[in-house]
Amino acid sequence: MKISLKDLTAKIEKQDYIEDLETVKYADISKSKARMHELATKLVKETRAALKHSSLSHVALEISGQRPVVFALESNIINLPYSNYKKIANFFEAGKDYPVAIYFETQSEYLNASGFRIDQIATEEEIEQDQAEIADRLSEAMQEKIKQIREYQKPSASAKKKPATKNTAKTKKTTTKKTK
Repeated sequence: MKISLKDLTAKIEKQDYIEDLETVKYADISKSKARMHELATKLVKETRAALKHSSLSHVALEISGQRPVVFALESNIINLPYSNYKKIANFFEAGKDYPVAIYFETQSEYLNASGFRIDQIATEEEIEQDQAEIADRLSEAMQEKIKQIREYQKPSASAKKKPATKNTAKTKKTTTKKTK
């Protein structure tokens, strides 16, 4: 599927794309790689179905619990989330068609300083040719991100850099009036 910059931004602006969100608890996936793989396969199938219908998609999996995380697969021409679609015009020329790729997004305040990561997981051709391979790749990536999230240590307030302070103490000169 190829899409022009104009059509892409119009579809995102009008939310004219396939959107799905599933929510599970950490307890449902924490000890089951098979369950994680099942969820990854579902995300890949929904993305592939959207591509077959020449539609954009944003399918997501929210994992709730102590350290919540949202995983999403988005079809786009660049590794920018739909929420930043206005910036896409900075990177592409109008009037040309661009191939759509599939991007894997991770959002969690326990992921890194920005709380966000996006990576290309597949091209349209790859997802068409071997859906199972993409699901395997996605499942492994999701498990790796969960591990990162569980091990993430937020910088403590005392560890943050304190701004340098200037010595601004001024001395006042006092004069005394002498009377005759």
